[in-house]
Amino acid sequence: MAPLLILSISFALFVVLGRLGVRHLASWVTCLRYALAAMFLLTGSAHFGSRRAELVAMVPSALPSPELLVAATGILEIAGAAALLVPRLAPWAAAGLTVLLVAMFPANVHAARAGLTLGGSPVTPLVPRTLMQVVFVAATVAVVIGTRGGERTKRERAGGGLRGARGAADRRDRAGVMG
Repeated sequence: MAPLLILSISFALFVVLGRLGVRHLASWVTCLRYALAAMFLLTGSAHFGSRRAELVAMVPSALPSPELLVAATGILEIAGAAALLVPRLAPWAAAGLTVLLVAMFPANVHAARAGLTLGGSPVTPLVPRTLMQVVFVAATVAVVIGTRGGERTKRERAGGGLRGARGAADRRDRAGVMG
């Protein structure tokens, strides 16, 4: 439940800050990227903390090297969180995190069915956990769709154009100058 709270509260906070005039947070996509980064930083760091043994126990027995899988997924979550903060990498990071969420879902199903604990409390039951997973996947997909074309497209629409020869040609065309 903590990841959902982090995602929801941080997204709301970033949106409010954007509405209060923090120009960098004016876009809902940027707010969502930052909220997802906070969530994945939290969940990824758990792979290396006191809950590591419980996360290893969540890995279905059919999968090899549970310790390695937990470490790898933790590293991927943290790397994805960092990449979400870089506008040009954000759509790729969100797409990769979408795949990771889908790939890790069987561990959540296994944990719910086996009645495992996380942090000393029972894991979230399967139906609420599935609904949370849908929210997380929807958020990452929204970032992929919302950043399609990336930050560069926003600059082009604002008149900033592209860098280099193509950008210079585009600017000349808009100004009606022969090149």
